[in-house]
Amino acid sequence: AMAHQKKNRKQLIKKIFHKYRFVILNGETFEERFTFRTSRLNVFVFFCMAIVLFVFLTLLLIAYTPLKEYIPGYSSAKLKRQAVMLTYKTDSLEKVLERNTQYFNSIQHVLLGDSLETVDQQGEQDREERVAVEEENALVRAEPELSPSKMDSILRKEVESNERYNIFNPLIKPSSVQLYPPVKGMISQAYDPEEHHYGVDISLDENSPVKATAEGVVVFAEWTVETGYVIILKHDFNLLSVYKHNITLLKRQGDYVKKGEVIALTGNTGEYTTGPHLHFELWENAHALNPQDFFDFD
Repeated sequence: AMAHQKKNRKQLIKKIFHKYRFVILNGETFEERFTFRTSRLNVFVFFCMAIVLFVFLTLLLIAYTPLKEYIPGYSSAKLKRQAVMLTYKTDSLEKVLERNTQYFNSIQHVLLGDSLETVDQQGEQDREERVAVEEENALVRAEPELSPSKMDSILRKEVESNERYNIFNPLIKPSSVQLYPPVKGMISQAYDPEEHHYGVDISLDENSPVKATAEGVVVFAEWTVETGYVIILKHDFNLLSVYKHNITLLKRQGDYVKKGEVIALTGNTGEYTTGPHLHFELWENAHALNPQDFFDFD
């Protein structure tokens, strides 16, 4: 049995290394056109190398040519570019949305007549962030830091406290802005920020025309429970004019109005009213202004 197995093994090895002659003949003249000698082992090695080379070339095509886009699971270069652009646009839109949200929150506080502490809260946070960035940049540039002394800090806090209800921002003065009085009438309640009254009340008959104090865009025109029909205009110099307790509104949000154009009719609407009148406010950069410093209502 052992001898038989050795004999079979020798025959198998002999078959593997046995030489074969491959001949191509002319079918009519039987002339040899091509011939070569090979063995089964050579044929096996040749096909193995061909398979390996084919796989290698396929991987190269997939990795370094656009053909991989047609293989399921691979994204195209165009799709990647679109994804990058959409990411940039999303980031930009988020920033724009954040700024618009802050702006409309300020309008909401103005509409509700909140205190300046509430209105300025977001602005204070932004200023703190800018100060932190400036301090970090100063450290990077290795410039000498000039820190205020303790007395300077106390003085600054006192000035800020005294100026919280200051009707003017240093960037704007009554002489630099030409405003048109929205109505003419007797003032029943004056501007008094200490009592959270950030405008003036002008007594008028119902259905009296209310005119735009300056050209601008309507940013709010809706009904509110406390102050009835309210319309808010945005002007140059970051000015906002507010008109409350109207009986009807003649403009809608987004409308452009000219100075002196009728935008509403006075009334007696809302819970916070004691008779027909117009409550008029002026705001600049979230700071209430005294309308009487800009024009007379009589």
